[in-house]
Amino acid sequence: MKNAYAHMAECATEAARIARGVDAALASAPTPCAGWDLRELINHWVLYTSHGLECRALRAPIPDELTARDFTAGADWAEQYAVQLDKAVAAWSDPAVWEGGIDSGHGSTPAPDVAGMLIMETVLHGWDVARATGQELRLSAAAARYVLETVEGTAALYRQYEGFAGEVALPAGESDLRRALALSGRDPRGAAAS
Repeated sequence: MKNAYAHMAECATEAARIARGVDAALASAPTPCAGWDLRELINHWVLYTSHGLECRALRAPIPDELTARDFTAGADWAEQYAVQLDKAVAAWSDPAVWEGGIDSGHGSTPAPDVAGMLIMETVLHGWDVARATGQELRLSAAAARYVLETVEGTAALYRQYEGFAGEVALPAGESDLRRALALSGRDPRGAAAS
C-alpha cells in the first residue's frame, strides 16, 4: 500500500499540473483518444481520476449528476480538479481502505487493483491531455515502473473492452513510461493512436 499510495499522490500532483496548463481555447482540439475532443477527454479524466477515485475509496457509486457534468464549464475547472484530486488521494490514506474488495460493477475487485487501474487512468489520460495541449507528462522512475506493471497486468482486459488500441511497437531500450504508453495503444514518438 505504501508505495502505491506514494505513486497515487505523485500522479495526482502531475495531473493537476497538466490541467493547470490547459488553455481553455483548446476545448475542441483533437486528442490521442479517437472520437474524443479535448473537452470530452478532460471530462472523462476529471470524473474517473478524482471523483471516481474518491468514490472507490469510500465504496460508494459515482453520483449520477457527476456523470453528466461538464467539468470544464467553469474557468477555474483545473483548480477544482486539483482540490478534488487532493480529496481523493486523502481518501486512500487510511491503510484499511486498501484492504478487501471494491464493487467494480462486475463483482468485487481487490482494492489495490482498483487503485492501480485508477492511477493508470490518471497517467494515461494525463499524457493524452498533455499531448493534446503541447505539454509533457513527467513521472519518477518508480512511478513510471508502477504504471508499466499495471498496464502489463490489465492490457488484455482493456483491449477486450476496446479501452486500449493495439500495442505500438517501440525500439528496445525505451523508458518504462514510453513502454506503458505504447502497450496501451498510444504512440509516444509522434502520431497519436487511440
